[in-house]
Amino acid sequence: MPLAFEVIDALWISLSAFLVLVALGLTYVLVRLGGTVGQLTSYLKGLERETLPVINESAGTLQRVNAQLDKADLVTDSAVDIADSVDTAVRAVTYAITRPVQKIAGLADGITHGIASLRARRSPRRAYETGREAAERREQEIADELSRSGTGAER
Repeated sequence: MPLAFEVIDALWISLSAFLVLVALGLTYVLVRLGGTVGQLTSYLKGLERETLPVINESAGTLQRVNAQLDKADLVTDSAVDIADSVDTAVRAVTYAITRPVQKIAGLADGITHGIASLRARRSPRRAYETGREAAERREQEIADELSRSGTGAER
């Protein structure tokens, strides 16, 4: 029997050689890829070994910072309470002083106007009324000034 070599046989041989070359190429690529995966695994283990302590230390630092912020919050709350207490005390003192000051200023203004009226008209009754009106006017002026300035002291 003679050896018959046909075109299909050449195609099969070419295909087989191609597949052997592809297998060798894939083997080379997979070996290189395995080395890369090994290096990546080693890098990730080193990264994990170095970053976990840093993360733990950062968490501790954050806890200490939060503790200090809580203390600062207490201090600011105390400062606000103190400011409110001082404001209340100042308002109480202002209210306690305002009325006597109004009366004294009114009295002084009334006496001044009363004496001036007595000298001008020589009438004690008219001098008394003029002085009383001047005192009331002065007290009202002071009350108006205080209410405009926001102290809240009313008559």
